[in-house]
Amino acid sequence: MNAWMRLCVMVWAFAAGGMFLTGTLRAVEPPPSPLYETRDGSPDGIGKWFLGREIAHFMSHQGAPWLERPEREDEEKPSQLVVALALKPGEVVADVGAGSGYLSWRMARQVGPTGRVYATDIQSEMLALLQTNMLARGLTNVVSVLGSTTNAALPARTLDLVLMVDVYHEFDHPYEMMQSIVASLKPGGRVVFVEYRGEEKWVPIKPLHKMTEAQVKREMALHPMEWVETLRILPRQHIIIFRRPPRDN
Repeated sequence: MNAWMRLCVMVWAFAAGGMFLTGTLRAVEPPPSPLYETRDGSPDGIGKWFLGREIAHFMSHQGAPWLERPEREDEEKPSQLVVALALKPGEVVADVGAGSGYLSWRMARQVGPTGRVYATDIQSEMLALLQTNMLARGLTNVVSVLGSTTNAALPARTLDLVLMVDVYHEFDHPYEMMQSIVASLKPGGRVVFVEYRGEEKWVPIKPLHKMTEAQVKREMALHPMEWVETLRILPRQHIIIFRRPPRDN
């Protein structure tokens, strides 16, 4: 097939619906109907299921000391995570489910004073802790945002990267939340999932608070995003990276 015929086929496929053009075509899977199921589940879950996965209870603000525990650097290597994100000065990024800001201030230092970090959480108590932590570090480029369970409340088509660390599995409306997050990205912007590896039983986290790479990919197939890579450089978590196509509408 010559180049002209290939182009004609790609244009036809794009017009036929449900696909986007990024050099290769990838269909967006339709959401399930009903979107969620409700049934008995684990004590660690909310009894609500999405694509075969029970959604976990979220951590309340009373668990904030666990986020700031001294041994977290040894257990999770957040410094390595931030390096792997390859943030650049001046970028606009978000920390969704930011909690006390454990990752937010690290990101803020990477993007520098000309950049911005939107730190969003659904608990005002967490955001109060976050603001205190940013003030203590003298950081002025972190904007705290009170989101909801269906909307991260981020500016549209603005962000270079959205980071979610051990939080996506706790979204009680994951489909709606990801719709809002995808809408906040610039074309070419990245979404980064950091989740405890559900494939490995030895990882000392309750099963509902872990996710497999396959499950993350299955859920993200409902959105107009493309998988970039999965990094396994952290002791217990994987880093699963998607991006919004550079030439979407």
